[in-house]
Amino acid sequence: MTTTQNHKSMLETCIQNCLDCLHECEHCATACLDSDMVQMMAQCIKLCRDCADTCSLCARFMARNSDLHAQLCAVCAEACECCAAECEKHDNDHCKKCAQACRRCAESCRQVAKAMA
Repeated sequence: MTTTQNHKSMLETCIQNCLDCLHECEHCATACLDSDMVQMMAQCIKLCRDCADTCSLCARFMARNSDLHAQLCAVCAEACECCAAECEKHDNDHCKKCAQACRRCAESCRQVAKAMA
């Protein structure tokens, strides 16, 4: 594979990881909002919403090959790490799935950001 093909493959993987993370974050935030302990889950909801929005924007920037996609990937990785750390504090299945998706996305985004540095 050429460098261009490697980069394209890395971007495609990262876009998919961002979309998967977006889905899990939205699902987690909604499940937390529907729970009896919504007040206790406020930080989780906030971070899931921030992460979902960042993942969406990051995927869009990569899809259009924006000159800013590497910088946004670095920000997305940070948002994902914060969200994962919060979700890992909770025993809910949706939080565990969200944390796993966030960790995958963070790693993928770091790889893209590093490749473009």
